[in-house]
Amino acid sequence: MIDFELSPELTTLRDRVETFIASKVVPMENDPRQTPHGPAEELRLELVNLARAEGLLSPHAPVAYGGLGLNHREMAVIFEAAGWSTLGPLALNIQAGDEGNVNLLNQIATPSQKERWLAPLARGEVRSVFSMTETVTDGAGADASRLNTIARQESDDFIINGQKYMITGVPGAAFNIVMARTLDSRGEDLGASMFVLDIDCPGFSVTRMLDTIDANSPGGHAVVRFDDVRVSADRLLGNLGQGFRNAQVRLGPARLTHCMRWLGAAKRCHAVAAAHASVRHSFGKTIGEHQGVSFMLADNEIDMHLARLSIWHTAWLLDKGEQARDETSIAKVYCSEALGRVVDRSLQILGAIGITRDTVVERIYRDIRPFRIYDGPSEVHRHVLGRRILGRHTQV
Repeated sequence: MIDFELSPELTTLRDRVETFIASKVVPMENDPRQTPHGPAEELRLELVNLARAEGLLSPHAPVAYGGLGLNHREMAVIFEAAGWSTLGPLALNIQAGDEGNVNLLNQIATPSQKERWLAPLARGEVRSVFSMTETVTDGAGADASRLNTIARQESDDFIINGQKYMITGVPGAAFNIVMARTLDSRGEDLGASMFVLDIDCPGFSVTRMLDTIDANSPGGHAVVRFDDVRVSADRLLGNLGQGFRNAQVRLGPARLTHCMRWLGAAKRCHAVAAAHASVRHSFGKTIGEHQGVSFMLADNEIDMHLARLSIWHTAWLLDKGEQARDETSIAKVYCSEALGRVVDRSLQILGAIGITRDTVVERIYRDIRPFRIYDGPSEVHRHVLGRRILGRHTQV
């Protein structure tokens, strides 16, 4: 049975995070160092230093590398608290995709690779990139098996060629974890593999920065190219040909941590809307006293409550060591849609104020919409879940 009671230690940590976010991070939300392509690196480092001084940095990372070593259920509580501010995850060094890359490196990297890349990433000293998605017309997206980026073996090295689309955080990052289809020297397909590249390696380039509706990721989103990028064998992450399997090590838990952070953001929007509904008058009473608004507030509470239950249940399974493939898909679909509804209702309750930058709701509204697309669109997760359901119920 799932234990929903928080330990005294976790309660204290949550309270410390909430105080830190409210007192130190929220006042920086209008910092001019935020750009259409995300917060500037100078701002990120300033936020990270604030969290480090409070002993709150990298709650997800192993203690051996400077983190707090929390399990998934503990992360659910702390990530939600951090998500209250648009800059909260950045301050605690739990922003996607650095957070996912910390988990990936911790799970499959060699000891020397961990010292080289995981340690500075966990300390918040550098940022990283994960490159898997390819062009919108022909290449890997939700269907990762369509990888067109090729890593051809040449003696002890690999030569990478290809193009990737919607790659987050390249400008200002230190290294790049790249998924590529691996061929031996004879052209035989060995399967997908992962490689770690320095961001300034010869042959790697940004061909275009993408203008998107969200602006919460440092470095924004880009189209990138690999032109005869040479990497040595020690840059292979995990076993050769095991890229798809290793990707699930990262993607499953990362879908859940997205839910945790966005629950905090939705909770913030709901609080703003509820406060406004209690003081804004219309037709002789506060708008919160009208059923049309009070019902929306009630629906917000319902959606957030069920989202939290879904997160906690899936986190509990992951902490037990279960793969929880269906559960992570269910949580990702439900939370992305339910929390999107919470933010949408909150904006509606605010009325004209909601579409301005007078509150944080407008910003979160833009940032949360892509949640239904990245890490697998809702439709893809439903399709996969549907196939599994049919596989379990072929006979009655």
